[in-house]
Amino acid sequence: MSGLDPGVADLKWWPAPAKLNLCLHITSRRADGYHELQTVFQLIDLCDLLSFEIDPSGRITRVDDAAAAPGPLAAVPPAEDLVVRAAQALQAASGSPLGARIRVRKRIPMGGGLGGGSSDAATTLRALDRLWGTGLGVDELARLGLALGADVPLFVRGRSAVGEGVGERLTPVELPPRWFLVLHPGVAVPTREVFQAPELRRDSPVLPVSALLAGIGHNDCEPVVRARVPEVAEALDWLGRHASARLTGTGACLFAAFATPAAAERVAGRVPDRWRAWVVPGLAAVPEGAVGA
Repeated sequence: MSGLDPGVADLKWWPAPAKLNLCLHITSRRADGYHELQTVFQLIDLCDLLSFEIDPSGRITRVDDAAAAPGPLAAVPPAEDLVVRAAQALQAASGSPLGARIRVRKRIPMGGGLGGGSSDAATTLRALDRLWGTGLGVDELARLGLALGADVPLFVRGRSAVGEGVGERLTPVELPPRWFLVLHPGVAVPTREVFQAPELRRDSPVLPVSALLAGIGHNDCEPVVRARVPEVAEALDWLGRHASARLTGTGACLFAAFATPAAAERVAGRVPDRWRAWVVPGLAAVPEGAVGA
């Protein structure tokens, strides 16, 4: 823990888990440009970590974590930082006079389709609602979160779920215990460009939840990303030779599911060095509360 500011070693850290889209069906495009979809959100044990120190002055600041290597967060302006925006939204909605110093340790790759930014925002809402004593409750926090991003309510509600609408209509589900090999091919995919692509399919039929949970699904974004991003296509082809591979969200990350960690590790051991890979279990729910550093 060397290099930390005085007292940082004593901070508590709140986990912000990633998600996988086990399927992603685009069923229509609305008049406002947003897309109606059906998806199965699987939470996974790949987590960013956030810490919060109450600031009585009311200021909200993101503090660089000296224990973490410099990363892309350093280049994110506060006005675009979902963590800062989430804290500001909670402060405005609750009227709290308190502020916070927020640290983020990024483990979830940015631009990977794993929902790291949305999860960080949701963890900020959940943590500060408790630490500030605002007591807004999960429904109001989810409403605040939706204004920050379509995936934020998932992480606020904190359970694996079927998502509909733009992803905000959530039906919690119990998914079978599985392990996932998550692979990052070393590129970022802009979500907006994928959803604006003229070739994106937007007429997948609406399926009953039982069909989605039975694994009858696909990812409508995958053909678009495969055609436009050769690095993702290469990784999908490679993983597909070893397991059933699928893109999560708009990518760039992809994944395969396994019944045991040993089976996932066997494939992970063959992943080319130019790619990053994680073997992680699925989570039924977001871990509650904070842990020591």
